[in-house]
Amino acid sequence: MSVDMPAPISTAPGPLAPDTLDKLRQVSTATITMQLLKRGLRHGAIKRARPIDPRNARCVGPAYTLRFIPMREDLSGPPKPGEMSPSRIAIEGAPAGSVLVIDGDDGDNCGTLGDILAARLKARGVAGVVSDGAMRDVAGIIAVGLPVLASGAAAPASMNQVIPIDVNVPIGCGGVAVFPGDIVATDLDGAVVIPRAIADALARDAFEQERVERFVLREVVGGRKIEGLYPPNEQALADYRKWLAAGEPQ
Repeated sequence: MSVDMPAPISTAPGPLAPDTLDKLRQVSTATITMQLLKRGLRHGAIKRARPIDPRNARCVGPAYTLRFIPMREDLSGPPKPGEMSPSRIAIEGAPAGSVLVIDGDDGDNCGTLGDILAARLKARGVAGVVSDGAMRDVAGIIAVGLPVLASGAAAPASMNQVIPIDVNVPIGCGGVAVFPGDIVATDLDGAVVIPRAIADALARDAFEQERVERFVLREVVGGRKIEGLYPPNEQALADYRKWLAAGEPQ
């Protein structure tokens, strides 16, 4: 008797619409999670990933991944001159505009990245870093100016607890499955992963949701009641269309 095996999951990223990333840069992660929820996706927000510098929390780009596993003493140690470990390969391989997403094996007593590697990523045009583990040299990372989200800070280097093992493969980061090429968006609320296949439609709908919410907020500040406005009924939608036609006045 033969058994039909499930088809393998494709990780090959398809092309994005030209305006998708720009639209996502203009919306919040809260809006993105609502759009994911409307599509039946409840687990897009990466747990424990918070901005190292709240003044520099926002980035958007395709995921490039790095995976760590628990440290084993005979395989772990300081890098040797010229040695290209998976973490160094990721630093030099993450494309400009991408977001380096790190499965840090929930490492809370080591930093999977420091200021020198963050500076190299910034110099290469990488958009930002997201990790479910900690970072070290936090003052230096802040000075570099690269958006970095992590679980916190720790002084020891990564080999204190974990070792890098894989680059640009599907990973789990903070309870979220991340495939290379998925779209990652971050802000003060955290980091959210958007499956590549739905990124165009989600960006379009998220952009429109925020435009509606700008109108709603304007009305609320002006004294209008929430009932029938949020969510908008037919009258509120008619008022919204008039607001759009008037050029979205403040």
